[in-house]
Amino acid sequence: MPRPKKARLIDASSEAAVVLPPRRSRRIAGRPDATFDDLGVDVLALILGFLGPFDIMRSRVCKKICKVATTAIVPLTECKVDKIEKVHALRAMSTALANLQQLDIRSFGIGHHKYSDGEERDEEIASYYVNPTTHDIEILSSFRKLRILEIHYAPLNGRYPFLFQFPLLQKLKIHGCNYLKWDLGMLAGLPLLKELFCTCNRSLIGSINSLRVLKDTLEMVDISGCPHVAGNFMDLADFPRLKTLIMNTGVIGDIRDIGERDFTTLESLILPSGVYGGMGYQFQRISDAPGVISALYSIKKQRPSLLIESWHAFLSEDSPDWYDGIDGITGIMDYEYMDYDEIPAPPMYIVFVEAGSRIGYRWESADSQHPCEVNWLDPEPDRESNDYEKYTEELHKIERQVNVYRGFHQPPSETEYQQFCEEMLF
Repeated sequence: MPRPKKARLIDASSEAAVVLPPRRSRRIAGRPDATFDDLGVDVLALILGFLGPFDIMRSRVCKKICKVATTAIVPLTECKVDKIEKVHALRAMSTALANLQQLDIRSFGIGHHKYSDGEERDEEIASYYVNPTTHDIEILSSFRKLRILEIHYAPLNGRYPFLFQFPLLQKLKIHGCNYLKWDLGMLAGLPLLKELFCTCNRSLIGSINSLRVLKDTLEMVDISGCPHVAGNFMDLADFPRLKTLIMNTGVIGDIRDIGERDFTTLESLILPSGVYGGMGYQFQRISDAPGVISALYSIKKQRPSLLIESWHAFLSEDSPDWYDGIDGITGIMDYEYMDYDEIPAPPMYIVFVEAGSRIGYRWESADSQHPCEVNWLDPEPDRESNDYEKYTEELHKIERQVNVYRGFHQPPSETEYQQFCEEMLF
């Protein structure tokens, strides 16, 4: 097959001459004859601002860019250190990109690599490593402009005070670092902190009262899976910017203590079961439920944006009102041919229900398959309201979920439940 001929410029006098538009000159720094060397430091810094940290490192092809990189403000973008190669790069970045704003330190996999131990290390954990290659984690202290620091499952062992000495840090997230020893009082070294996420860290200790040094800055607090954190959640009630408070720790308190002027900006609240009325709270009597629900309902009405749909509680097995399901009914289990899967579990859990803007609560079984009737706390919305159509749609959906416990607004008594099971089986 003959090759296509290359395009040729035709003499301008030819009839077939093509008139090409004049070529635009490429201008640098406003000059058509300028070169890369004519670019100012501020322009180069602006260009580097569009690149991620590792891209900037690869772009350092000359002394000029290297010099600019040391002073440029690296944009807030993910910088995940999860491989040995990136751990080595981190050392170079400590001088080449001193203005780095975001870091995510992670485990770099199984092997003989670890970060240097901190103070008061756990000797048992330290003995797991045989002739390890140790990497200097204190290099992080070089990044004085950090705004976001995340640490996930990093192999840290002991106390590292320098991790809590970043004057510009706004977000700190530490997850799954069970041998990183620290206490909440160390957060005083982060005066601008807005978001604190600390989850699944068994070695964290302290009282949430220590967070009061950050009263004027904290907006989000999530401390979960940290059993040695104590205090009363009401210590944070007057934080003027707090929008999210999630606690799954040894924190105590009573939701009935929340007044109209407490937690005024709160949008999400999850408290542990040790708090009266907290998530997973255990009632001692069925009759205790309306009081807790009333307190939560009052908090919600004062703060319309507060999320409560994920809240739940249940009747304690130590309650005199508690009884077992089908397995505890004497005599019935002797009939091997019975299909016991058809018998629903007792409705011992309590949850909030929403239809449109109308709020209520109901008891239901642990698997949520067999709810009781809803106890509505709000009146039905006006038929002329914008919310009414949505309300009726969601109401019908809720009502269709009620099956075997139709007519019950709270758990049936043990006698009623036993009679109910016998009627279904026989």
